[in-house]
Formats: sequence, structure tokens, C-alpha cells
Amino acid sequence: MASAGQAESCVIRYVVQNLRAVYGVPSARPVTDPLDVLIETILSQSTTDKNSGRAFDNLKRRFASWDDVRVARLSSIEAAIRCGGLSRQKSARIKELLRELYKQRGSLDLSFLCTCSLEEGVRFLRSFKGVGPKTVACTLLFACNRPIFPVDVHILRIGRRLELIPRNCTDEEAHRIMAELVPVERYYETHVNLIRHGRSVCKKRDPICHRCCLVEYCSFGQS
Repeated sequence: MASAGQAESCVIRYVVQNLRAVYGVPSARPVTDPLDVLIETILSQSTTDKNSGRAFDNLKRRFASWDDVRVARLSSIEAAIRCGGLSRQKSARIKELLRELYKQRGSLDLSFLCTCSLEEGVRFLRSFKGVGPKTVACTLLFACNRPIFPVDVHILRIGRRLELIPRNCTDEEAHRIMAELVPVERYYETHVNLIRHGRSVCKKRDPICHRCCLVEYCSFGQS
């Protein structure tokens, strides 16, 4: 009889292969400034990609640099990102992050995250208020191509339905579990394809199970 670990490894191989068959291998994102990705990810919290993208573009148009955002009035930042939702909370979080970053390092340059140890990068980003494991992982994966696996709401939902992630666990635990299960060389591909699958098929409400390429291993779909 296969152990629980062997069974999970089998499921992950199936997940990676089937998602690739349906969605292909996503193209790598172009190199991006880590601070851009960090703020983009903060803006993406609890909203759609369309809304957060508009908010980020507005912020970049309104201010010439992140240093200008750092010294700007909070109301000006809030007005720029209002279309993204939760603008009061996010504007305060962004301004505080920029102020604290400048205080610690004397600049807003985060390029060192692409060359320091992964552990150091994670520890540094987690030191900022409101920067959780998903925001840390997205920043390091997308801006620096570091081997770290972000778990968003779609991946969390699919992982639970496949019984890879326990129903009640912390964000940190969910990130640890998925990072151990997914092959490191497939982090980017699997992250992107799971999100695509969550948006188009494995939805929160009314999932389209008859179209699901993962249903064979999904207890939710089988039921």
C-alpha cells in the first residue's frame, strides 16, 4: 500500500502533467523591479486582477517614482488606487512600507533580493507589516525567479479539493506543503496553471467539474 507521501506525489505529478496538457507551459514574465511586483501584489489583495492592474497603472501615472509616493499625502495615494478596492487600507500599507524601507536601507532599491539568500529575502520582506507569505513569494518568484511557490485563493481552493492542503491550516503551512509537493523546477508553471484552472474551471461557486482535467483525483469533484 502506498504511503500518504507517495500518494500525494502521484497526485502532484498528475496535476502538473494534466494542467500542462490543457494550458501549456506559460512564458516567463519579463524581468521586473522587485518593488513594482511587491506593490502590485499588495494592490491585488481582495480584488480582481483587472481592478488591481488599473490601480497600479494609476499609481505609476500619478507619481514619477516610488520616492514620490513615499513622501506624498496619504489622500493622494488613496485617490490614485481607489478603483482597486480597499484603497484606504492599501494606501496606508504602501506608504508605511516605503517609509520603513527607506528608513532601513536609505533607498527604495530592492534589487538585492535577487542575489541574497532566499531565506534572507523571505525574512526581510516578512518584516514589513501587511506582507504575508503569498506577497513575499510572488515578489521573489516573479521579480527574481527565486525558487518559492506562492499560494493564492485559487491554489488554496484547488489544493483543498484535491486533499493536498488540510481544510484548516495557516497560510504559512499551506505554502510549506505546496512547496514540498511541487517540483522546484515546475514552481512557476504550476502556480500560473493552477490559477488559470481556478479562474476558468475550479471556481469557488459552480465549478465546472465535467470539464476538469484534475477530477480523477478530486474528492470534491467525485462527490
